[in-house]
Parts: sequence; C-alpha cells; structure tokens
Amino acid sequence: MGKRQIVFLVACVLVLSMLVSCAGAKPVQSTAGQTETRQAGTSQSETSQAVEAKGASTAADLTEAVADASADHAKAQAKVADGSSIPIVLNGNSITVGGAGATVAGSRVTITSPGTYSLSGSLDDGQVIVDTPKGVVGLVLNGVDINSSSGAAIHIVSAGEAVIVLANNSQNHLSDGGSRAAVAADEPNAALFSMADLTISGNGSLTVDGNYKDGIASKDGLVIAGGTITVSAQDDGIRGKDYLIIHGGKITVTAKGDGLKSDNDQDATRGYISMDDGILDITSGGDAMQAQTSILIKDGEITLSAGGGSKSRIDANTSAKGVKAAVRVKIDGGSFTINSADDAIHSNSSIVINGGTFAIATGDDGLHADSTLEVNGGNITITECYEGLESAVITINDGHIRITSRDDGLNVVAGNDGSGTNLGPAQGWGQGARPGRGTMPGPGVGPGQDAFAYSGNYYLYIHGGYIVVDAAGDGLDINGAIEMTDGVVIINGPTMNMNGALDYYGSFKITGGLLVAVGSSGMAQAPSGASTQYSLLLNYTATQRAGSLIHIQTAAGKPILTFSPTKQYQSLAFSSPELKTGSTYNVYCGGSSTGTAKDGLYQGGVYAGTQCNSFTISSVVTYVGSSRR
Repeated sequence: MGKRQIVFLVACVLVLSMLVSCAGAKPVQSTAGQTETRQAGTSQSETSQAVEAKGASTAADLTEAVADASADHAKAQAKVADGSSIPIVLNGNSITVGGAGATVAGSRVTITSPGTYSLSGSLDDGQVIVDTPKGVVGLVLNGVDINSSSGAAIHIVSAGEAVIVLANNSQNHLSDGGSRAAVAADEPNAALFSMADLTISGNGSLTVDGNYKDGIASKDGLVIAGGTITVSAQDDGIRGKDYLIIHGGKITVTAKGDGLKSDNDQDATRGYISMDDGILDITSGGDAMQAQTSILIKDGEITLSAGGGSKSRIDANTSAKGVKAAVRVKIDGGSFTINSADDAIHSNSSIVINGGTFAIATGDDGLHADSTLEVNGGNITITECYEGLESAVITINDGHIRITSRDDGLNVVAGNDGSGTNLGPAQGWGQGARPGRGTMPGPGVGPGQDAFAYSGNYYLYIHGGYIVVDAAGDGLDINGAIEMTDGVVIINGPTMNMNGALDYYGSFKITGGLLVAVGSSGMAQAPSGASTQYSLLLNYTATQRAGSLIHIQTAAGKPILTFSPTKQYQSLAFSSPELKTGSTYNVYCGGSSTGTAKDGLYQGGVYAGTQCNSFTISSVVTYVGSSRR
C-alpha cells in the first residue's frame, strides 16, 4: 500500500479501462513473460552472509558463548551449594553476624571475604554490601525485607562472582529509595545492583521494587536459574549488561522503561539475551525484551506487553517493541503472547523462527527485520497489525502463518520504515499521515500484465508452509520479486482498487504450491510468465459479495478449487499443480458446497452452482474477464 497519488490516478485509469474491456469479454490468453534474472551476489545465502558480516557473533558463536557463560555460573552455584554458610541476622536498625568475613556499621553490613552467607530478617533503612577482591560470594536469602533510602538494598561492589540463592519456600523483598546523591559513573541504579557476574537461583520468591531506576542490574553478566521473581521499576526491570541468560523460574516485570535488557555496545560477542526455560510476564513502557546484539530463545512461556499494547499511541522517540535485537533474533521454540504498540518481534538485521507458538497483536509490524526474515516452522497468528511480516528478504520454508493486517500482509522493503506505528495525533496511520510507502510500478506492472525482468536485492521466497492473509492493503506487497516452489498461500485482500491481493515490483515465479488470492481488481496481478506452474487471473466486471463461492472444475467435472472469500472481491489469482496445458476449465459463481471448509478452501463434498465462464490453458498465465454482473 502507500502508492503515491500519481500511482493512484494511474490505477484508476487502468481500472476503468479494464471494466470496459472485460464487460461481456471472452477468455483471453496471455503470453509468456520475460526471463527473470538475479543480480550476481544477491542470492538468499549470500544475503544472510552479508548480515553476519556486521561484526556481531554468528548464531553458532552465540550458542557457544551462552554455553560457556552458563557453565561458569553453574560452577559458582555449585561452590555456594557445597559450602557452609555464615548467618547474618537483620534486626530492623541493627545487624548481627555469626562469624568472620563481614563487618557491621549501624544498619549496613559489608561482606569482605568470599564464602556463603545466609541472611534473614529485615532492615528498615539499610544495605547489604559485597566488596571482595576476588572469589565467589553466595547470599542465601531466607526471608529478608531490605529497604534502603540512599542506595541499592543489595550492592555488590566487587567480587569474582556473586550468587543469590532464594531459600526454599522463602519470601524476600528488596527496595530502594526514589533518589540518589551524586555518584560515580558506575552508579548503583537498581535495588539489586552488581558490578560482578551475578546468578539468581533457588525455589523461593523475590520481590524487587526499583523506586529509583532499575529493579535488578548487573554491570557484568546475569543468569537467572530459578525462583519466583517479581520486579517493578521506574526504568528497566532486569538488566544484564554483558548478557542476560534465563534457565528457569517465574519472572514477572512491570517497568516504565524496558522489561529485560542487555546493553553492552562495546563488544560484539556480548549484549545478548538467551532463554531456554521458564515463565516470563513482562509489562513495559519501552521494549519488553531488548538486546544490543542478539536474542536467542529455545523454550519458555512468554507474555509480553509493550507501550500499552496494540491500541496505544506512542511518540516518535519511543521504542515499545515486544522482542527487539540490534543484530539477530533466533527463536527455536516456546509459547509467545505479545501485545505491543510497536513491532512485536524486531531486528535491525535478521530474524529466524524455527518453532514456537505465537499470538501477536501489534500497532506496527508483527515480525520485522531490516535485512532477512526466515520462518522454518512454528505457528504464528497475528490478529492485529499494520503489516504482518516485513523485511528486505523474507524466506518461508515451513510453519503456519495467519495474518490480519490493516495494511499489507507480507511486505518486502528495505530498512525500518516505522510507517504503521501508532504514533500520536497527525503522526500515524489513520491520523492524516500517508500509511506506508509503496513503490512506483515498474515497466509492464499492472492489471493483466507480466512483470519485467528483475535484478534487484529484495525477494520473497516461499518454499513451504501454510500462509493465510487477511489484508486491508496488499496481501503480498513485494518491492522486488517472488519465488514460490511449494506451500499454500491464501489471501483475502483489499476491497479498494488502489491495492491488490498481489503487488510485486519485479517478477513472481511459481513452480509449485497452491496460491489463492482474491481482492479488488484495480491493481490485480498474477504470477509472471517465467513460471513453470500455470496460473489464472480472473477479473469480474462487478464486485462479488463476501462468501460468494468461486468454483473451478475440469471440463470432465473434476473439482480444482472451491473457495469462499471472507470479504467482497472482484479478482482471483489462482495457481495450482492441477492446472494443465491444453485443458479447459469451467468457472462457477456463487452456489453452495457440502464439503468441509478450512480458511475458505473446501475439501470433499458436492458443489452446486451456475457456470459463469470457462478458459483453456495455452500459456503459463491465463487472463479471464468474467461476464458476471
């Protein structure tokens, strides 16, 4: 969508000319299109390599880094678990230490030696400080309530590694004050703050109130391996500067800034978030999950709400995405419920979805990657979005994808457009701004024409999967070329003639799979002439009502297609391995079927209706103007 006004005027002229020429017209056969070419150095694999060349770690490097960091933290956990503990009892305004290794000054205790310390009791206004030159320090929280008006409730100034263990069935609470005195650059800006690698584990609970800025923050790495953790924060909820790794636990965050964050921007091998188990429930004013480099999710139950959700309005300077990474998002599994004002899943470079279940509602894009987006599996349902999937190169190899969009279903375009974000008044879609940005059609692109030979960098590859699109704009808006070799694509496209169920700039080569795309007729396109599988573009002279069946069968009566569009329509683009050269097919309009419908496609049963046209396949693309009014 988003064609310039001049394109709209051209489209109107084309629509009028088509309606005149199609009225009462007989079937018209197409000619083959020009041979499609691809510019050297722009294949799918080479595009992916270019993404990796940005200097960040590869996916394999990231997996290895996560494994190494997890192993280091596990060793520290084991050391804490194996050692005996020194009791520290908090008594409101005083502290008692039952052994060596810690000093007390009023309501502040400073741990100066490695070892394990068991804490219990409460502090009305005090601190637990860890300041050891090296070694592992373990803090076992066994029913503590620590409040500090002047700094972090627990402040790990220095340690080789720090481990916080939430004792079985214990309930623990930490909070800091809403202001700080002037401090150095390494400001303890969280209620739980660590300058060292930090691990949180155990089977107890921890509630953290970050009244100043962050809830939990580590200036090194942070691993959460267990526990029930609840965080509220004035800024970011949980932050691990070098990395944030989640191996388990139940984590609930309410943050005015970002929910989970890793923000090391000095080392391309760090600044990542990894999760392989656990339950997340994040509500954030900014991004729910934000990583400076990559986000890797293998499993877990994840609920994210960012920026007030899909109905909210945000300003142009706010990022309120569900999952956001500067370099890469890779998801292998898990269950996701995402409701975001901005993109649900976003990468400045690449996204790979290998599995998982996704329920997405967003004010902008469902999945957006600036460079490459690849779907190899999973179940993705986007119930609300501006555009569903968006990237410079989109590859779909497998998976189930369902998209309901108020503009384009799939959009191939370069960079990060931000066109659909729910901005404030007069800034966003539906508020007076131009919704999206399209591309002027190239030579030969228009209703009933083949596309020209394409040599650019923008592609949609469909090699499998099951894709259902309900789009108010273009079903597929491809500012480049399409290659389809397998899979099922069902599109209920636009009702306005300034858009089309298919809208591609270069070429659409189809060699396999099933394509059913209905919508308006003003910008209607079909696969192009370089295809090896046969296609049909059927234009009606009058708008057909929603639910009015389209039925195609062979001259001998074998059903090829029975389809019920969900919206009114005036064109059908159809491609199937069932279409054979030299064969004649009859087209029926309306009627009924006793078959079983899934996403409008009927299987089995008996169709009854009225024949309204016929066509014979003599070339790769057949164009038909229906006489039905």
